[in-house]
Amino acid sequence: MNYSFIETIPDSHFPIQNLPYGIFQPIGKEPRAGTAIGDYVLDLSVMDEAGFLNGTGAEGKDIFSSSSLNQFMALGRPVWSAVRKKLQYLLDADTPDLRDNEEIRSQAFYLMRDVEMLLPANIGDYTDFYASREHATNVGTMFRGKDHALMPNWTHLPIGYHGRASSIVPSGTAVRRPLGQRKPPNEENPVFGPSVQLDFELEMGWFIGSGNRLGEPIPVNQAENHVFGLVLVNDWSARDIQAWEYQPLGPFLAKNFATSISPWVVPLEALEPFRASGPEQEPKPFPYLQQAKDGAFNINLEVHLQPENTEEATKITNTNFSYMYWSIAQQVAHHTITGCNIRPGDMHASGTISGPERAERGSLLELSWRGAEPVQLNGGGQRSWIEDGDQLTITGWCQGDGYRIGFGSVTGKVLPALSEAEILNAENVKV
Repeated sequence: MNYSFIETIPDSHFPIQNLPYGIFQPIGKEPRAGTAIGDYVLDLSVMDEAGFLNGTGAEGKDIFSSSSLNQFMALGRPVWSAVRKKLQYLLDADTPDLRDNEEIRSQAFYLMRDVEMLLPANIGDYTDFYASREHATNVGTMFRGKDHALMPNWTHLPIGYHGRASSIVPSGTAVRRPLGQRKPPNEENPVFGPSVQLDFELEMGWFIGSGNRLGEPIPVNQAENHVFGLVLVNDWSARDIQAWEYQPLGPFLAKNFATSISPWVVPLEALEPFRASGPEQEPKPFPYLQQAKDGAFNINLEVHLQPENTEEATKITNTNFSYMYWSIAQQVAHHTITGCNIRPGDMHASGTISGPERAERGSLLELSWRGAEPVQLNGGGQRSWIEDGDQLTITGWCQGDGYRIGFGSVTGKVLPALSEAEILNAENVKV
Protein backbone atom coordinates (compact mmCIF):
# COMPACT_ATOMS: atom_id res chain seq x y z
CA MET A 1 0.00 0.00 0.00
CA ASN A 2 1.35 3.43 -0.98
CA TYR A 3 1.58 6.31 1.49
CA SER A 4 1.98 10.03 0.87
CA PHE A 5 4.18 12.48 2.72
CA ILE A 6 0.91 14.38 3.18
CA GLU A 7 -0.58 12.51 6.12
CA THR A 8 -4.08 11.06 5.73
CA ILE A 9 -6.20 9.15 8.23
CA PRO A 10 -7.79 5.80 7.25
CA ASP A 11 -11.27 7.30 6.73
CA SER A 12 -10.03 10.29 4.74
CA HIS A 13 -11.82 10.55 1.40
CA PHE A 14 -8.66 11.74 -0.35
CA PRO A 15 -5.65 9.43 0.12
CA ILE A 16 -2.95 9.03 -2.52
CA GLN A 17 -4.98 6.20 -4.08
CA ASN A 18 -7.70 8.70 -5.06
CA LEU A 19 -6.40 12.09 -6.29
CA PRO A 20 -9.62 13.59 -7.67
CA TYR A 21 -9.61 16.75 -9.78
CA GLY A 22 -11.44 20.00 -9.16
CA ILE A 23 -11.43 23.75 -9.74
CA PHE A 24 -10.62 25.84 -6.69
CA GLN A 25 -10.10 29.53 -5.95
CA PRO A 26 -7.65 30.69 -3.29
CA ILE A 27 -8.39 33.97 -1.54
CA GLY A 28 -7.46 36.88 -3.80
CA LYS A 29 -6.40 34.68 -6.71
CA GLU A 30 -7.90 33.38 -9.94
CA PRO A 31 -9.51 29.92 -10.17
CA ARG A 32 -7.27 27.03 -11.19
CA ALA A 33 -7.16 23.22 -11.26
CA GLY A 34 -6.14 21.16 -8.28
CA THR A 35 -6.13 17.67 -6.84
CA ALA A 36 -7.18 16.71 -3.32
CA ILE A 37 -4.77 14.96 -0.97
CA GLY A 38 -5.76 14.61 2.68
CA ASP A 39 -6.84 18.01 3.97
CA TYR A 40 -4.97 19.84 1.21
CA VAL A 41 -5.45 20.97 -2.36
CA LEU A 42 -2.41 20.66 -4.63
CA ASP A 43 -2.27 23.44 -7.24
CA LEU A 44 -1.70 21.73 -10.60
CA SER A 45 -0.86 25.00 -12.33
CA VAL A 46 2.16 25.35 -10.02
CA MET A 47 3.13 21.74 -10.72
CA ASP A 48 2.95 22.37 -14.46
CA GLU A 49 4.88 25.64 -14.36
CA ALA A 50 7.62 24.01 -12.27
CA GLY A 51 8.01 21.21 -14.82
CA PHE A 52 6.79 18.43 -12.54
CA LEU A 53 4.23 17.26 -15.11
CA ASN A 54 6.66 17.01 -18.03
CA GLY A 55 6.25 13.85 -20.07
CA THR A 56 2.57 13.38 -19.27
CA GLY A 57 1.17 14.95 -22.44
CA ALA A 58 -0.57 17.66 -20.41
CA GLU A 59 2.46 19.86 -19.85
CA GLY A 60 2.97 23.29 -21.40
CA LYS A 61 -0.63 23.73 -22.54
CA ASP A 62 -1.65 26.12 -19.75
CA ILE A 63 -4.66 23.92 -19.03
CA PHE A 64 -4.32 23.84 -15.25
CA SER A 65 -4.51 27.62 -14.84
CA SER A 66 -7.96 27.52 -16.44
CA SER A 67 -11.25 27.99 -14.58
CA SER A 68 -12.53 24.64 -15.88
CA LEU A 69 -11.23 21.12 -16.47
CA ASN A 70 -12.64 20.96 -20.01
CA GLN A 71 -9.28 21.19 -21.80
CA PHE A 72 -7.80 18.50 -19.56
CA MET A 73 -10.88 16.31 -20.08
CA ALA A 74 -10.48 16.62 -23.85
CA LEU A 75 -6.94 15.16 -23.83
CA GLY A 76 -8.13 11.58 -23.36
CA ARG A 77 -7.47 8.61 -21.12
CA PRO A 78 -3.73 8.08 -21.88
CA VAL A 79 -2.97 11.63 -20.73
CA TRP A 80 -5.28 11.40 -17.69
CA SER A 81 -3.55 8.19 -16.67
CA ALA A 82 -0.08 9.65 -17.16
CA VAL A 83 -0.88 12.72 -15.04
CA ARG A 84 -2.38 10.55 -12.31
CA LYS A 85 0.67 8.27 -12.18
CA LYS A 86 3.00 11.27 -12.08
CA LEU A 87 1.07 12.86 -9.21
CA GLN A 88 1.06 9.60 -7.26
CA TYR A 89 4.83 9.39 -7.78
CA LEU A 90 5.39 13.00 -6.68
CA LEU A 91 3.19 12.66 -3.59
CA ASP A 92 4.67 9.32 -2.50
CA ALA A 93 6.40 9.38 0.87
CA ASP A 94 9.60 7.98 -0.68
CA THR A 95 9.84 10.53 -3.52
CA PRO A 96 11.96 13.57 -2.56
CA ASP A 97 11.23 15.79 -5.60
CA LEU A 98 8.24 17.62 -4.12
CA ARG A 99 8.56 16.43 -0.53
CA ASP A 100 11.92 18.18 -0.04
CA ASN A 101 11.27 21.27 -2.20
CA GLU A 102 10.05 23.74 0.42
CA GLU A 103 9.75 26.63 -2.04
CA ILE A 104 7.39 24.79 -4.42
CA ARG A 105 5.46 23.21 -1.55
CA SER A 106 4.77 26.64 -0.06
CA GLN A 107 3.31 27.77 -3.40
CA ALA A 108 1.46 24.59 -4.34
CA PHE A 109 -0.43 23.40 -1.25
CA TYR A 110 -3.52 25.03 0.23
CA LEU A 111 -5.62 23.86 3.13
CA MET A 112 -9.08 22.92 1.85
CA ARG A 113 -10.72 25.18 4.43
CA ASP A 114 -8.93 28.17 2.89
CA VAL A 115 -10.20 27.79 -0.69
CA GLU A 116 -13.54 27.97 -2.47
CA MET A 117 -14.52 25.01 -4.62
CA LEU A 118 -16.23 25.83 -7.93
CA LEU A 119 -17.92 23.80 -10.67
CA PRO A 120 -15.29 21.50 -12.16
CA ALA A 121 -16.33 22.08 -15.79
CA ASN A 122 -18.18 24.28 -18.20
CA ILE A 123 -21.11 21.90 -18.64
CA GLY A 124 -22.46 22.06 -22.17
CA ASP A 125 -25.09 19.34 -21.96
CA TYR A 126 -26.66 17.36 -19.15
CA THR A 127 -28.46 14.02 -19.50
CA ASP A 128 -30.31 12.40 -16.62
CA PHE A 129 -31.03 8.68 -16.74
CA TYR A 130 -33.51 6.47 -14.86
CA ALA A 131 -31.29 3.44 -14.37
CA SER A 132 -32.24 1.98 -10.97
CA ARG A 133 -34.74 -0.86 -11.25
CA GLU A 134 -35.71 -0.58 -7.59
CA HIS A 135 -36.43 3.15 -7.95
CA ALA A 136 -38.38 2.72 -11.18
CA THR A 137 -40.36 -0.13 -9.61
CA ASN A 138 -41.19 1.86 -6.48
CA VAL A 139 -42.34 4.90 -8.44
CA GLY A 140 -44.29 2.78 -10.92
CA THR A 141 -46.01 0.90 -8.12
CA MET A 142 -47.13 4.15 -6.50
CA PHE A 143 -48.58 5.62 -9.67
CA ARG A 144 -49.63 2.57 -11.73
CA GLY A 145 -49.86 -0.34 -9.30
CA LYS A 146 -47.56 -3.31 -8.69
CA ASP A 147 -48.62 -5.22 -11.83
CA HIS A 148 -47.70 -2.32 -14.11
CA ALA A 149 -44.78 -0.84 -12.18
CA LEU A 150 -42.19 -1.02 -14.97
CA MET A 151 -43.01 0.34 -18.39
CA PRO A 152 -42.60 -2.27 -21.20
CA ASN A 153 -39.39 -0.69 -22.51
CA TRP A 154 -37.56 -0.34 -19.18
CA THR A 155 -35.57 -3.61 -19.21
CA HIS A 156 -34.64 -3.16 -22.87
CA LEU A 157 -32.91 0.23 -22.83
CA PRO A 158 -31.56 2.88 -20.43
CA ILE A 159 -34.33 5.46 -20.07
CA GLY A 160 -33.13 9.08 -19.97
CA TYR A 161 -34.00 12.67 -20.74
CA HIS A 162 -32.09 15.84 -21.54
CA GLY A 163 -31.77 18.04 -18.46
CA ARG A 164 -30.85 21.67 -17.87
CA ALA A 165 -27.10 22.32 -17.63
CA SER A 166 -27.38 26.00 -16.66
CA SER A 167 -28.81 25.24 -13.20
CA ILE A 168 -26.16 22.72 -12.14
CA VAL A 169 -24.51 24.21 -9.04
CA PRO A 170 -21.59 23.25 -6.80
CA SER A 171 -21.98 21.92 -3.27
CA GLY A 172 -22.87 24.60 -0.75
CA THR A 173 -25.10 26.58 -3.10
CA ALA A 174 -28.48 27.33 -1.53
CA VAL A 175 -31.52 26.11 -3.49
CA ARG A 176 -34.69 28.19 -3.66
CA ARG A 177 -38.01 26.37 -3.48
CA PRO A 178 -39.51 26.52 -6.97
CA LEU A 179 -42.82 28.07 -7.96
CA GLY A 180 -45.07 26.44 -10.49
CA GLN A 181 -48.41 24.96 -11.38
CA ARG A 182 -49.69 21.94 -9.50
CA LYS A 183 -53.07 20.23 -9.31
CA PRO A 184 -54.19 19.16 -5.84
CA PRO A 185 -56.07 15.85 -5.97
CA ASN A 186 -59.37 17.33 -4.83
CA GLU A 187 -59.28 20.41 -7.03
CA GLU A 188 -60.84 20.65 -10.47
CA ASN A 189 -58.29 23.15 -11.76
CA PRO A 190 -54.57 23.65 -11.19
CA VAL A 191 -53.22 26.21 -8.73
CA PHE A 192 -50.05 28.30 -8.83
CA GLY A 193 -47.60 28.64 -5.98
CA PRO A 194 -44.59 27.11 -4.23
CA SER A 195 -43.97 23.39 -4.57
CA VAL A 196 -45.21 21.59 -1.46
CA GLN A 197 -43.62 18.26 -2.40
CA LEU A 198 -39.97 19.21 -2.76
CA ASP A 199 -37.65 16.21 -2.86
CA PHE A 200 -34.03 15.18 -3.24
CA GLU A 201 -32.73 12.52 -5.61
CA LEU A 202 -29.58 10.61 -4.71
CA GLU A 203 -27.57 10.09 -7.90
CA MET A 204 -24.06 9.64 -9.23
CA GLY A 205 -22.89 11.71 -12.16
CA TRP A 206 -20.01 11.38 -14.58
CA PHE A 207 -18.20 13.85 -16.78
CA ILE A 208 -17.45 13.09 -20.39
CA GLY A 209 -13.82 13.53 -21.38
CA SER A 210 -12.93 12.93 -25.00
CA GLY A 211 -16.11 12.89 -27.08
CA ASN A 212 -17.15 11.41 -30.41
CA ARG A 213 -17.88 12.80 -33.83
CA LEU A 214 -21.44 13.39 -34.92
CA GLY A 215 -22.82 10.25 -36.57
CA GLU A 216 -20.30 7.88 -34.94
CA PRO A 217 -21.67 5.90 -31.95
CA ILE A 218 -19.39 4.94 -29.07
CA PRO A 219 -19.15 1.12 -28.68
CA VAL A 220 -20.14 -0.10 -25.24
CA ASN A 221 -16.75 -1.69 -24.57
CA GLN A 222 -14.98 1.58 -25.38
CA ALA A 223 -17.44 3.81 -23.53
CA GLU A 224 -15.49 4.01 -20.26
CA ASN A 225 -12.52 5.46 -22.17
CA HIS A 226 -14.69 8.53 -22.71
CA VAL A 227 -15.57 8.94 -19.00
CA PHE A 228 -13.28 11.36 -17.14
CA GLY A 229 -14.61 10.74 -13.64
CA LEU A 230 -17.53 10.67 -11.22
CA VAL A 231 -19.25 13.07 -8.81
CA LEU A 232 -22.13 12.94 -6.33
CA VAL A 233 -25.42 14.42 -7.54
CA ASN A 234 -28.55 15.71 -5.81
CA ASP A 235 -31.05 16.22 -8.62
CA TRP A 236 -33.67 18.22 -6.72
CA SER A 237 -37.24 17.48 -7.76
CA ALA A 238 -40.62 19.18 -7.29
CA ARG A 239 -42.89 16.14 -7.30
CA ASP A 240 -46.20 18.03 -7.37
CA ILE A 241 -45.15 20.25 -10.27
CA GLN A 242 -43.90 17.15 -12.10
CA ALA A 243 -47.14 15.20 -11.54
CA TRP A 244 -49.11 17.92 -13.34
CA GLU A 245 -46.68 18.71 -16.16
CA TYR A 246 -44.97 15.45 -17.11
CA GLN A 247 -47.55 14.07 -19.55
CA PRO A 248 -46.97 13.77 -22.45
CA LEU A 249 -43.35 14.96 -22.67
CA GLY A 250 -41.81 14.26 -19.28
CA PRO A 251 -39.97 16.40 -16.68
CA PHE A 252 -39.58 20.13 -17.32
CA LEU A 253 -39.94 22.80 -14.61
CA ALA A 254 -40.00 20.18 -11.88
CA LYS A 255 -36.35 19.39 -12.61
CA ASN A 256 -34.84 22.54 -14.12
CA PHE A 257 -34.43 24.76 -11.04
CA ALA A 258 -31.33 23.12 -9.48
CA THR A 259 -29.01 20.12 -9.64
CA SER A 260 -26.26 20.08 -7.01
CA ILE A 261 -22.95 18.26 -7.50
CA SER A 262 -19.87 17.56 -5.40
CA PRO A 263 -16.80 19.55 -6.50
CA TRP A 264 -14.22 16.75 -6.71
CA VAL A 265 -14.23 14.52 -9.82
CA VAL A 266 -12.95 11.05 -8.91
CA PRO A 267 -11.11 9.41 -11.84
CA LEU A 268 -12.62 6.19 -13.12
CA GLU A 269 -9.15 4.68 -12.76
CA ALA A 270 -9.31 5.20 -8.97
CA LEU A 271 -12.49 3.11 -8.86
CA GLU A 272 -11.05 0.04 -10.65
CA PRO A 273 -10.43 -1.96 -7.43
CA PHE A 274 -14.13 -1.57 -6.61
CA ARG A 275 -15.60 -2.81 -9.88
CA ALA A 276 -18.61 -5.09 -9.33
CA SER A 277 -20.90 -7.29 -11.40
CA GLY A 278 -24.18 -5.41 -10.95
CA PRO A 279 -27.64 -6.96 -11.30
CA GLU A 280 -28.33 -9.73 -13.81
CA GLN A 281 -30.04 -8.30 -16.88
CA GLU A 282 -33.05 -10.16 -18.23
CA PRO A 283 -33.89 -10.10 -21.07
CA LYS A 284 -30.39 -10.05 -22.51
CA PRO A 285 -29.72 -6.60 -23.96
CA PHE A 286 -29.19 -5.99 -27.66
CA PRO A 287 -25.56 -6.51 -28.75
CA TYR A 288 -24.79 -2.75 -28.70
CA LEU A 289 -25.51 -2.82 -24.92
CA GLN A 290 -23.64 -6.03 -24.04
CA GLN A 291 -20.66 -5.06 -21.89
CA ALA A 292 -17.78 -7.56 -21.81
CA LYS A 293 -16.62 -6.79 -18.26
CA ASP A 294 -18.37 -5.96 -15.01
CA GLY A 295 -19.80 -2.46 -15.26
CA ALA A 296 -20.92 -1.63 -11.72
CA PHE A 297 -18.90 -0.05 -8.89
CA ASN A 298 -19.18 -0.70 -5.15
CA ILE A 299 -19.74 2.86 -3.87
CA ASN A 300 -21.38 3.33 -0.47
CA LEU A 301 -23.84 6.23 -0.44
CA GLU A 302 -25.55 8.10 2.39
CA VAL A 303 -28.01 10.99 2.66
CA HIS A 304 -28.31 13.16 5.78
CA LEU A 305 -31.09 15.67 6.51
CA GLN A 306 -30.58 18.49 9.02
CA PRO A 307 -33.49 20.83 9.83
CA GLU A 308 -32.82 24.53 10.30
CA ASN A 309 -31.68 25.67 13.75
CA THR A 310 -30.76 22.15 14.85
CA GLU A 311 -27.37 20.63 15.55
CA GLU A 312 -28.24 17.04 14.69
CA ALA A 313 -28.62 15.53 11.24
CA THR A 314 -30.46 12.28 10.49
CA LYS A 315 -29.13 9.65 8.12
CA ILE A 316 -32.20 8.91 6.04
CA THR A 317 -30.67 6.79 3.26
CA ASN A 318 -27.86 4.24 3.13
CA THR A 319 -27.49 2.53 -0.26
CA ASN A 320 -24.95 1.53 -2.92
CA PHE A 321 -24.21 2.49 -6.53
CA SER A 322 -23.78 -1.20 -7.46
CA TYR A 323 -27.58 -1.62 -7.41
CA MET A 324 -27.83 0.24 -10.72
CA TYR A 325 -29.39 -1.96 -13.41
CA TRP A 326 -27.82 -0.12 -16.35
CA SER A 327 -24.07 0.57 -16.18
CA ILE A 328 -22.25 3.79 -17.02
CA ALA A 329 -20.89 2.21 -20.20
CA GLN A 330 -24.34 1.05 -21.30
CA GLN A 331 -25.79 4.50 -20.72
CA VAL A 332 -23.04 6.18 -22.75
CA ALA A 333 -23.37 3.62 -25.55
CA HIS A 334 -27.14 4.04 -25.68
CA HIS A 335 -26.86 7.84 -25.60
CA THR A 336 -24.67 7.79 -28.71
CA ILE A 337 -26.14 4.86 -30.68
CA THR A 338 -28.07 7.33 -32.83
CA GLY A 339 -24.82 9.12 -33.65
CA CYS A 340 -25.37 11.83 -31.03
CA ASN A 341 -22.08 13.54 -30.29
CA ILE A 342 -21.03 14.06 -26.67
CA ARG A 343 -18.36 16.60 -25.74
CA PRO A 344 -15.75 17.27 -23.05
CA GLY A 345 -17.48 18.59 -19.95
CA ASP A 346 -20.89 17.10 -20.69
CA MET A 347 -22.43 15.54 -17.60
CA HIS A 348 -24.56 12.42 -17.33
CA ALA A 349 -26.36 11.31 -14.17
CA SER A 350 -27.59 7.88 -13.17
CA GLY A 351 -31.06 8.79 -11.98
CA THR A 352 -32.18 8.06 -8.42
CA ILE A 353 -30.25 5.20 -6.81
CA SER A 354 -32.35 2.89 -4.63
CA GLY A 355 -31.84 -0.57 -3.19
CA PRO A 356 -34.28 -3.33 -2.23
CA GLU A 357 -34.73 -2.24 1.43
CA ARG A 358 -36.68 0.80 2.63
CA ALA A 359 -33.56 2.38 4.19
CA GLU A 360 -31.85 2.11 0.77
CA ARG A 361 -34.35 4.28 -1.10
CA GLY A 362 -32.84 7.34 -2.78
CA SER A 363 -35.67 9.89 -2.48
CA LEU A 364 -38.30 11.06 -0.01
CA LEU A 365 -40.95 10.09 -2.54
CA GLU A 366 -39.98 6.48 -1.88
CA LEU A 367 -38.88 6.77 1.77
CA SER A 368 -42.22 8.30 2.78
CA TRP A 369 -44.14 6.35 0.14
CA ARG A 370 -45.58 9.50 -1.42
CA GLY A 371 -46.11 11.10 1.98
CA ALA A 372 -48.08 8.25 3.58
CA GLU A 373 -45.20 6.98 5.78
CA PRO A 374 -43.21 10.00 7.07
CA VAL A 375 -39.52 9.61 7.88
CA GLN A 376 -38.71 10.02 11.57
CA LEU A 377 -35.88 12.43 12.43
CA ASN A 378 -33.41 12.28 15.29
CA GLY A 379 -34.51 14.48 18.16
CA GLY A 380 -38.15 14.42 17.09
CA GLY A 381 -39.92 15.63 14.01
CA GLN A 382 -40.60 13.89 10.74
CA ARG A 383 -40.49 14.52 7.02
CA SER A 384 -42.66 13.52 4.10
CA TRP A 385 -41.11 16.25 1.93
CA ILE A 386 -38.28 18.74 2.31
CA GLU A 387 -39.12 21.86 4.31
CA ASP A 388 -37.65 25.35 4.07
CA GLY A 389 -34.37 25.58 5.96
CA ASP A 390 -33.60 21.86 5.61
CA GLN A 391 -30.06 21.01 4.60
CA LEU A 392 -29.45 17.85 2.58
CA THR A 393 -25.99 16.28 2.43
CA ILE A 394 -25.01 13.34 0.25
CA THR A 395 -21.70 11.57 0.79
CA GLY A 396 -20.12 8.49 -0.77
CA TRP A 397 -16.99 6.37 -0.74
CA CYS A 398 -15.44 3.05 -1.73
CA GLN A 399 -13.97 1.10 1.19
CA GLY A 400 -10.53 -0.33 0.55
CA ASP A 401 -8.14 -2.21 2.86
CA GLY A 402 -7.13 0.57 5.24
CA TYR A 403 -8.13 3.42 2.94
CA ARG A 404 -11.14 4.97 1.23
CA ILE A 405 -11.74 6.40 -2.21
CA GLY A 406 -14.17 9.16 -1.32
CA PHE A 407 -16.20 11.77 -3.16
CA GLY A 408 -16.42 14.28 -0.33
CA SER A 409 -20.00 15.53 -0.13
CA VAL A 410 -22.65 17.59 -1.87
CA THR A 411 -24.71 19.85 0.38
CA GLY A 412 -27.59 22.21 -0.28
CA LYS A 413 -29.93 24.20 1.95
CA VAL A 414 -33.48 25.01 0.84
CA LEU A 415 -34.56 28.66 0.85
CA PRO A 416 -38.23 29.78 0.87
CA ALA A 417 -39.94 30.40 -2.47
CA LEU A 418 -40.25 33.93 -3.80
CA SER A 419 -43.55 35.61 -3.10
CA GLU A 420 -45.85 36.80 -5.86
CA ALA A 421 -45.03 40.37 -4.84
CA GLU A 422 -41.32 39.71 -5.31
CA ILE A 423 -41.98 38.22 -8.73
CA LEU A 424 -44.07 41.20 -9.82
CA ASN A 425 -41.37 43.55 -8.56
CA ALA A 426 -38.43 41.63 -9.96
CA GLU A 427 -36.07 44.59 -9.72
CA ASN A 428 -36.24 44.19 -5.92
CA VAL A 429 -35.36 40.50 -5.91
CA LYS A 430 -31.94 39.77 -4.52
CA VAL A 431 -30.19 36.95 -6.35
